[in-house]
Amino acid sequence: MRILHVAAFAVSGYASTEGRQCKPFNPLLGETYEADYPDKGLRFFSEKVSHHPMIVACHCQGRNWKFWADSNLKGKFWGRSIQLDPVGLLNLQFEDGETFQWSKVTTSIYNIILGKIYCDHYGTMRIKGSGNYSCKLKFEEQSYHRPKPTSEVHGFVQDNRTGEKVVMLMGKWDEAMYYVLGDPTTKPKGYDPMTEAVLLWERENYVTKTRYNFSPFAISLNELTPGLLEKLPPTDSRLRPDQRHLENGEYELANAEKLRLEQLQRQARKLQERGWQPRWFQRDQDGCYNYTGGYWETREKNNWDGIPDIFSHP
Repeated sequence: MRILHVAAFAVSGYASTEGRQCKPFNPLLGETYEADYPDKGLRFFSEKVSHHPMIVACHCQGRNWKFWADSNLKGKFWGRSIQLDPVGLLNLQFEDGETFQWSKVTTSIYNIILGKIYCDHYGTMRIKGSGNYSCKLKFEEQSYHRPKPTSEVHGFVQDNRTGEKVVMLMGKWDEAMYYVLGDPTTKPKGYDPMTEAVLLWERENYVTKTRYNFSPFAISLNELTPGLLEKLPPTDSRLRPDQRHLENGEYELANAEKLRLEQLQRQARKLQERGWQPRWFQRDQDGCYNYTGGYWETREKNNWDGIPDIFSHP
């Protein structure tokens, strides 16, 4: 059942957030990132398309499927914690035309002033399918009775034609997800669904030795592999000097570049007010950003004429 794998994909993205509460780099307006894995038949591309509000749009093409989204956050400060409410839809479409749409759940970061910082993800995730099935997942929130995050996720797959619950999903976003066919809530009292549960997804175990708790895969995303530098546009994140200096342990240089780029960032809002438009995405009538195409073709020709060097000195 395809939607089970879509649900596992939607949940698994939260597994890498454990121990990753540091403030991320704020991309510059027009900053891009690409990831190309020919052996997997996968290409990913993203661009910062708006500075205020801060929106990053992405498009990913795989074998017989494509994924696209734009992300924005609405933040609330509660004194000792920060609440982040995602805005926007994530879209996944397969070659046969079946499409799935969903939104991310709320994330809160606690003890930002005193104590050990940790994050929790909670709320309801609805995965709407254009075919026969949709899914509803509940991320449990900590409470007075549950002072610490449980990471628990549970929900159902429903038949769009009848409304019948056909599969139960359960697990933890930082460990694994399981499923049971049918509706276990109709079983006799005392029934334990885990006795019939089938493993759907399990988090990969790795020993992190990095300051920011990055996985080996996350670390590899910033690598400039042989031959890659000549192919990248001047807007690619790998060319960002403050980020590169920080990774190399050159903290004074990193801070100096950070201050310089922050000054450039202040000019971004003025650029946007003057009518600046993203190079690779276009906003539709619903306010969503769609990939207009052309990036990979331009990369193949190695012709970045007209693409500004956003990280250079003005």
